[in-house]
Amino acid sequence: MHLMELKTLARRLAGTVAVLTALLALPAAAEELKAGYSLPATSHYGVGVTAMAEELAKLSSGKWTVKQFPANALGGEREMVEGAQIGTVDIVATSSGPVGNFVPDTLITDIPFLFKSYEHAHAVLDGPIGQAILDQFPKHGLIALAWGENGFRNLTNAKRPVRTPADAKGLKIRTMENQVHMTAFKTLGVLPTPMAFPELFTAMQQGTVDGQENPIGVILGAKFSQVQKYLTVSQHVYSPALIILSPSVWNKLNDQEKGWFKQAALAGAKAMRKKAEDDAANGIEELKRQGMEVVTDVDVAAFQEALKPAYAEYARKFGQDKIDAIRNYRF
Repeated sequence: MHLMELKTLARRLAGTVAVLTALLALPAAAEELKAGYSLPATSHYGVGVTAMAEELAKLSSGKWTVKQFPANALGGEREMVEGAQIGTVDIVATSSGPVGNFVPDTLITDIPFLFKSYEHAHAVLDGPIGQAILDQFPKHGLIALAWGENGFRNLTNAKRPVRTPADAKGLKIRTMENQVHMTAFKTLGVLPTPMAFPELFTAMQQGTVDGQENPIGVILGAKFSQVQKYLTVSQHVYSPALIILSPSVWNKLNDQEKGWFKQAALAGAKAMRKKAEDDAANGIEELKRQGMEVVTDVDVAAFQEALKPAYAEYARKFGQDKIDAIRNYRF
């Protein structure tokens, strides 16, 4: 090979190396993750998912971005959790209610009057009891990254004020597809009607059901004051939320990346809790302004007494020792 040809080849190789070096220096295209939830983008779910997305982008230097699908755009909560199982949805922020159909251990958190306060609930869920439940998810085809929050659930209806179990008797109340909740309402003489959340507003509007039960933030966000007259601040169940990741995403991550996702989910859960609690603190006055009649003098002791047969059933199902461990948890 002549000297001139060698010089030409060297220049070409140098050019190729320069191009490859430049390509390697370019940031990789961000991978977009689909996140679904049942409430509007302005809700505590939206706030939580946004905080998670921001933290994940920061930790991973923008390797992942999150596209949000609020307000049941990807289906109801049960459908979204199924989507996470099969890999069509990457992230789901969901109430715990439908998750019990996939991971039965979560249902213990839905027992009425189990948690005394937000602080009690957070201590249990963020401690070894909550972690033991999260550890059950992989064997059911799901990854649970963190406990978020809906808050304490309250009853609404279009028929009458409810202060005692007798007032609630005979009301047709939409519940989640959750056997623990349904058992409680049947025990009280309420007619529980399990129904997916996207169908609920229309069902109340048309009188298919008399009412429903949800935290204040959900009642506000879903505009239920338009179709419900009476709000009972019963706080009968503390309702956690969950931030769930599809195994199709998780199984591709290395250990460092898994740590980023967990850390980001904890940031999202923290923001979700703050928003849910702010909504609960401020929302009752807003619902009054929107025309709801609010009952605060609820006879909680009467409800707890009326629920004794349900508590006996929960003890058989979950074990009295596990219920007591939550109820008596020191924090």
